[in-house]
Amino acid sequence: MVKQILKAPVGLPSDVERIKEESNYLRGTLKEVMLDQISAGIPDDDNRLMKFHGSYLQDDRDLRNERQKQKLEPAYQFMLRVRMPGGVATPDQWLVMDDLAQKYGNETLKLTTRQTFQMHGILKWNMKKTMQEIHESLLDTIAACGDVNRNVMCNSNPYQSDIHSEVYEWSKRLSNDLLPRTKAYHEIWLDEEKVAGSPEVEEVEAMYGPLYLPRKFKIGIAVPPSNDIDVFSQDLGLIAIVIDGKLVGFNVAIGGGMGMSHGDKETYPQIAKVIGFCKPEQIYDVAEKVITIQRDYGNRSERKNARFKYTVDRLGLETVKVELENRLGWRLDEAKPYHFDHNGDRYGWLRGVKGKWHYTLFVEGGRVADIDNYKLKTGLREIAKIHTGDFRLTANQNLIIANVSSHKKKKITELIEHFGLTDGKHYTALRRSSLACVALPTCGLAMAEAERYLPVLLDKIEVIVDENGLRDEEITIRMTGCPNGCARHALGEIGFIGKAPGKYNMYLGAAFDGSRLSKMYRENIGEEEILSELRVLLSHYAKERQEGEHFGDFAIRTGIIKAVTDGRNFHE
Repeated sequence: MVKQILKAPVGLPSDVERIKEESNYLRGTLKEVMLDQISAGIPDDDNRLMKFHGSYLQDDRDLRNERQKQKLEPAYQFMLRVRMPGGVATPDQWLVMDDLAQKYGNETLKLTTRQTFQMHGILKWNMKKTMQEIHESLLDTIAACGDVNRNVMCNSNPYQSDIHSEVYEWSKRLSNDLLPRTKAYHEIWLDEEKVAGSPEVEEVEAMYGPLYLPRKFKIGIAVPPSNDIDVFSQDLGLIAIVIDGKLVGFNVAIGGGMGMSHGDKETYPQIAKVIGFCKPEQIYDVAEKVITIQRDYGNRSERKNARFKYTVDRLGLETVKVELENRLGWRLDEAKPYHFDHNGDRYGWLRGVKGKWHYTLFVEGGRVADIDNYKLKTGLREIAKIHTGDFRLTANQNLIIANVSSHKKKKITELIEHFGLTDGKHYTALRRSSLACVALPTCGLAMAEAERYLPVLLDKIEVIVDENGLRDEEITIRMTGCPNGCARHALGEIGFIGKAPGKYNMYLGAAFDGSRLSKMYRENIGEEEILSELRVLLSHYAKERQEGEHFGDFAIRTGIIKAVTDGRNFHE
């Protein structure tokens, strides 16, 4: 192997590095401050540590100004996120999450773009009870946030082949094996006693080290031809290679990530690059060594430039590959051929390879709630009570009622019809291909609306879609309230990033299969300009597209924008 000398960026550590260093392996003073009844909030240092335990302190921004006038502290509440590799939950676990959202949350569940549950509105004094009940259901929130490996994503379509269950098992192993080793979570939330004294029981974070990673780290596994988990958006993407019906291994892609900052060209989205192939049993070794490279060479001074994509770009892709192989002690094989044809979900009933049925339900914005006459939450609760298969949360914020027996299919179909639940097929394909992050009122980073606004905007865009005969044309459209990229806006054929209340940057030209980034088209525009632009663009697309041509490809072929070959020109 080639020896090389690599250097991490030089600079004073960020304040978050100090917090981690002083935290005693993520404990801080969380145990004490969560008992404080004077305030519904917690100190900032502890809030930074709270992320490693799967939660963020937020406040209701709709109430912020009025509470300030009344000289009240913000309406503090906690968001809680579950660690659930591959998005798979049992019916009993669904019922637990439903019940907790009702008892302690805002009575809704959010299905996230990383295939897990998110609850909002949990008050400080209910957090420990909530965490314990989640634990009793055999779920947890460990490392669902924070500077560690996050929820491991996995293709969510079990109907395609037996390979999917095999790949799911690998995602579970990765998720478990890459957890932090600190017992802080168990001591603070589950009342386990800390064992002190002899060296053999002292905690050692052999992989993460005492400072953990410079920023969050994301892993996803895709099974071609479906790229539903947007494998190129991951820090580490694994692409399943199937030959003659057998999983022979994974292509390895590194350096993806969607976040950026407005006005800062040193920050940008980036797609992961394929660097080779490994056998199934080698993926943990690969993942661990990639994580240690980021641990050792990531930017700990400037968090905006701390993601692994920037480490890869700074050191060079080939340099990182050589370093990875040096740490592995063996070389990756040449990448093997693969093909993706879409990154969306397939709705309605589909029969799987083992005779089981799977129903993919459209969940707009991933919000499971009872709203007016649409009793989605109640309907799914009733289905969970009789379902004997599992639930699978998709990376597109939808839900698969999976592994349904022929016997149960009739009863579940009756409940779907009784509660008016829908596979979304009566909506336009554009709406079914939409994603939105939470944004306002709970996200502290949001500059504009997303989840609450995109459905309203789509009502108006659908008029244009219908006028141009495009009702059944799948076009990925994504909206985020800020540039952090939680809805993977940079991989939407049409993307909107919130800039200010009612104002968005508009992006075009991503690939339908998730393999190419979009590019800035219009900056800081409101609804009137958005509709005006789309009226022209969609009319041209309807009249001038080639057979089978997707909207993102059309935008590039016709010169509306240029293809993005480097994340750094995403802004231009």
